Amino acid sequence: MNLLLDPIAAVGRAVLAMVRKAGALALFALAGISHLLRPPFYWGVFFSSLIEIAFFSLPVVALTAIFSGGVIALQSYTGFAQYHVQSAIAGIVVLSVVRELGPVLAGLMVAGRVGAAMSAEIGTMRVTDQIDALRTLSTDPMKYLVAPRLLAGTLALPFLVVIADILGVLGGFAVSTSKLGFAPDSYILATFAAVKPLDVIVGLVKAAVFGFLIALMGCYHGYTSRGGAEGVGSATTAAVVAASILLLAFDYLLTDLFFAQ
Repeated sequence: MNLLLDPIAAVGRAVLAMVRKAGALALFALAGISHLLRPPFYWGVFFSSLIEIAFFSLPVVALTAIFSGGVIALQSYTGFAQYHVQSAIAGIVVLSVVRELGPVLAGLMVAGRVGAAMSAEIGTMRVTDQIDALRTLSTDPMKYLVAPRLLAGTLALPFLVVIADILGVLGGFAVSTSKLGFAPDSYILATFAAVKPLDVIVGLVKAAVFGFLIALMGCYHGYTSRGGAEGVGSATTAAVVAASILLLAFDYLLTDLFFAQ
């Protein structure tokens, strides 16, 4: 009988652990959001986090966007040339970048760079008892460490996505005009004809959600880390993996919400 019940019990324990962790994460997120709505707000932490996320992530996001736009143009031309519809390449590039690749690739780059840094910083403070020291100084750790970073992540990623969209389209334009023989003026006209305001808005909404999730995962795994240096390393890895998975899952959900008509 145990051979039958033990696997079922193991599955049940795994499901309960998953639900418990999801509930803890939801409560953590609600606590962080609630502190955004109540004074005081630590503007110094917010601006330093905003600069760290937005400004110092620009190089990696820009390079990723430029080469992604060029690759889309090349791959689209290879496929569309078989059906003599090369004129659709400009629309494919701009829609792919604005709707999907701009927010997703920027989010993944920021998750790897900023999510890990947030988790390591807060995790180090946790294992060295600096978070407990904040409480002795009458400073709420959630208000000081988490709330400003959540807001900074939510505002910084749309800025990065705007830059990524522009550079991604320029990458496709450069490849199409210099390598594939497109006329610059017709390519530009086709680009503006293909993109609509809703496409840009959806991309920016995705970016804001992704920025919040990245900051949330970094703060949560760092804040709840235990076990010294090894625990901080595990928390950093978990933050990047969880942020990447949630980013892709929410990308699907938001795409289905806005475009599945």
